[in-house]
Amino acid sequence: MPARRDPILRALGLRVRQLREARRWTQETLAERARLDRSYIAGIEAGLRNPSVKAVAKLARGFGVVLAEMFSNQR
Repeated sequence: MPARRDPILRALGLRVRQLREARRWTQETLAERARLDRSYIAGIEAGLRNPSVKAVAKLARGFGVVLAEMFSNQR
């Protein structure tokens, strides 16, 4: 039986997806802007990856937001 996904990773993944979909970007578009692999983005959004602070900073830079915005639960 697979391990339960961590709620913190699920929340971060949901936030990444919210920010991406609000911009109407594909995972590929975000990956290019953040300079990360598309499959890595998919894993983050699914709550299966535990991204480093550097990776989250790349995502924030790709979105054009401050790092703290990545951890906000705004909708």
